[in-house]
Amino acid sequence: MESPDKSSSSYQLQSPGWSSSTLPPSVTRLWRPAAQRNLRNQWSKLASYKSQWVSSSSAGRSHATSLVNTDLSLRYIPSMELGVLSDMLDLRKKASAKLLKQQELYRSKLLSSYRDLVAVLTHMVNTSRSMRCYVKGTSSSPLVQFSCSSEDKNDAGDGGGTPVFAFWSISSFEQLADELVLMFISELSLKRLLVVELFTISCEAREVNEFCWLNELYPGEFDDLRKCNLFSEDTGGPVSPRLMEGKSDMPPLKLNSQPNHENLQVYLTTWLEELNIDTHRINEIFAILEEEMHVHLS
Repeated sequence: MESPDKSSSSYQLQSPGWSSSTLPPSVTRLWRPAAQRNLRNQWSKLASYKSQWVSSSSAGRSHATSLVNTDLSLRYIPSMELGVLSDMLDLRKKASAKLLKQQELYRSKLLSSYRDLVAVLTHMVNTSRSMRCYVKGTSSSPLVQFSCSSEDKNDAGDGGGTPVFAFWSISSFEQLADELVLMFISELSLKRLLVVELFTISCEAREVNEFCWLNELYPGEFDDLRKCNLFSEDTGGPVSPRLMEGKSDMPPLKLNSQPNHENLQVYLTTWLEELNIDTHRINEIFAILEEEMHVHLS
């Protein structure tokens, strides 16, 4: 899986002006504090989105657990010993009907959590592409201003490679942002696989196809996935999930198969562990950034 493609969010190019490699010293002196403010702002956003991810992922895991527990209860109802309740007419039927309603509710909540994760990741990707600081206006402007969007094809937004704080140029901050976001991109793809599989449990055969890997889970999902580089135009569907360490695609999802108890437990554990997110490395990245930028991010 590739890191976010910055070209897909390139800004419109307008009037000519300064080249970032030939900025006058007076402009460079003004560029640095503007670039510093922007980087602090964007990385603060990434720290906030990271926390939002944790919250949405935790909620999703809770809904997935409830969905699995409901499915297991439905499976066991026919063979359950009812004891003194055995004489109550239609008890199993009524219990099953209630569990089916609960199951629909938990499916809806799980989908809502997944949509929240997609939204968070979209914000992460956009933020990772907003690290640069461009001169706003032209050399004839009496007042020098700066922006996150380019108005000059000659302005790379990196101050000509000038260190923004102590040692690092803009590109160094972008590399760390890409490394961070790539973890969440890979994890979202894996979570989508789990959502699709969990949605198929206790479904009628005719319903299973609604939750096919190549179908949208909600209206507009594929547009959202495109923003995160998780949609393949070649296959006409989402990018296949993979594990970051293994670098290998997972086998295609098999439909019309009911996962057993052990499978379901593995799904829940996989969701909880977030195998593509290296928490130690993320903490290391933010610690390095806090030292470089002299700011508290998390």
